[in-house]
Amino acid sequence: MNKIRRYFTTFELTRGLTIAFLASAFIYLEYYGVASALLNTLLGLFGLYLLLEASAKTWFVAGAFIGLFWFYWIVLSLIEYDMLWAVPLELLIIMLTYGLLFGAIAKMSEWISEWISQKTPQPYSLAIKALGLLCLSYIHPFGFDWFKPELVFVHSYLGMAKWQFSLILLGLVPRLWHNNMVYLLLILFAYQAPATNHTAIPSHIALVTTHTPVKDKWNPVLHQAQFDAIFTEIDHAIDANKSLIVFPESIIPLFLNHNQILLDTLQSKAKHISIVIGGLYWDGEAPRNSTYIFNDKKIQIASKVILVPFGESNPLPQFLSDWVNEVFYDGSVDYKASKEVIDYQIDGITYRNAICFEATSEKLYQGKPKNMIIISNNGWFTPSIEPTLQKLLLHYYHQKYGTKIYHAINMSESYVVF
Repeated sequence: MNKIRRYFTTFELTRGLTIAFLASAFIYLEYYGVASALLNTLLGLFGLYLLLEASAKTWFVAGAFIGLFWFYWIVLSLIEYDMLWAVPLELLIIMLTYGLLFGAIAKMSEWISEWISQKTPQPYSLAIKALGLLCLSYIHPFGFDWFKPELVFVHSYLGMAKWQFSLILLGLVPRLWHNNMVYLLLILFAYQAPATNHTAIPSHIALVTTHTPVKDKWNPVLHQAQFDAIFTEIDHAIDANKSLIVFPESIIPLFLNHNQILLDTLQSKAKHISIVIGGLYWDGEAPRNSTYIFNDKKIQIASKVILVPFGESNPLPQFLSDWVNEVFYDGSVDYKASKEVIDYQIDGITYRNAICFEATSEKLYQGKPKNMIIISNNGWFTPSIEPTLQKLLLHYYHQKYGTKIYHAINMSESYVVF
């Protein structure tokens, strides 16, 4: 603590931590089921207000704790790899990544504003900080793109579009500069009524929720019981006159395209109901994380386009990637990504294929798909806020692109967003 106090005052640490709490509150309020549009609006605005007028050191502290509060759950996957020793190291990397990102924006604003005008640097500093916040959603450390500052207003009385977020910042910056409340009226033009979300799953669709821990999922001894449960779910859906059943990501934890018995059984069931199910695919060179679609006596395979950084594909240079895979992942090879986003049709309706992580990436929404089926496995990160943050991001993309989303999940409840 003494070393920390050499670089940060108690005020800077306290203020940075407070800003981080305010910027993260909407996630935890949603997680505990006590969120409200008014509360999210007020907390989000107050957090931005405090952040904009803060020093570069406070920005670093705020960024570090925002990284921790938003993304601490990433380290939970290390438990499944029996790598508890790496948990503090990865938490430190997460905090430093976002701390340095925030700190760099604030420090740059100070340098540039003083260079432009040493007499009145404040307005330029505030404007550059605001511009930095606008650009943060385009910066993806290691390819991880879940941080979007405007997400704090996902369930609020303010919109999340860039022009609306710009108006919010445009109201706060001159308010801080001139100390005149009238500028806050600009924020009113960013008003957007909270969306009324339909939560009832359509009667003809069965979105299957499973509760299979990661270690059980990959245990060959338990596979037959898992397969029996799959076919039981399909039979129940057929009896209930469903036309489509959707299972979570890699619920079949083997290379399904090399298991003719399972393929034949699923194809036989598909005579009575369309089936969307997650499984692995081996293309002869590398594994793929794939969706198998059984429909109209056909089998279509749609593989993942955007892989999870470090979890499925190593974003480091090749020589470092090989070393990391050898040391930390028992020499396993990276998954292979599909080159193009894939759409498929079921009963005349076109769906965009998405598998877990990639469903929260901008690329999957190119062309503004009307419908999207997502299959996920949240078992790596539960219990935590990860499923909540994932759902908030899907609401963000739904509001932005109007895409109806059908989401089948392992280890958290399945749902629709439309």
